[in-house]
Amino acid sequence: MRAQPIAPLFQSHFSSPLGQMLLAANEQGLTGVWFVQGQQHMPDTSGWQTNDKHPTLQTAAQQLAEYFSGERQTFDLPLYPTWGTPFQRNVWQALLRIPYGHTGTYGDIARNIGTSKAVRAVGAAIGQNPHTIVVPCHRVLGANGSLTGFAGGLDRKTFLLAHEAAHA
Repeated sequence: MRAQPIAPLFQSHFSSPLGQMLLAANEQGLTGVWFVQGQQHMPDTSGWQTNDKHPTLQTAAQQLAEYFSGERQTFDLPLYPTWGTPFQRNVWQALLRIPYGHTGTYGDIARNIGTSKAVRAVGAAIGQNPHTIVVPCHRVLGANGSLTGFAGGLDRKTFLLAHEAAHA
C-alpha cells in the first residue's frame, strides 16, 4: 500500500458472512474495502475518523448486504482510487469488466490492458486491490483455472465464487 492519503478518510465496519469488513471513504467516494481479519495489505487507519453515518459508507454497506444476500450483482458506488500507481489502477479498472458469475485469468487481464507479458505485475497489482469484492479480484484465476492468491484468503475466494455461481 502506498503512503497515507492527505485528504481526511472516514471508516466504518460491515459484518459480512466472511467476517468483519473495514470500509473507507473520503468526500469524493469509496476509497477501500478490506476484510479485517486475515487480509493482506491493510492500510494504517490510525488517522481515520469513524463515521457510521457517512453517506458513501452507508451505501457501500447496504450494497454489500444486498450482494451477500444474492440480490445485487453489480455495485453502484463512487470509487475514489486513493492508492496505487497508474499501472495498478489500470489493472483494477480491468477487473471491473469481469462479469458477475464469470472468471478471467491473470493473462486475460494483462492482454486486456495491452501488457500481455506483464502477467506477474498484473498479479501483484491485483493483490494490492483496495476495493475487495466491489472491484472483483476474486474472479481472477490461474491460467489452468486453479484458485490462486486472494488478499482475503483462498477460503473467502472459494466462497465468493460459489456464491456468485449460485446467484448468477
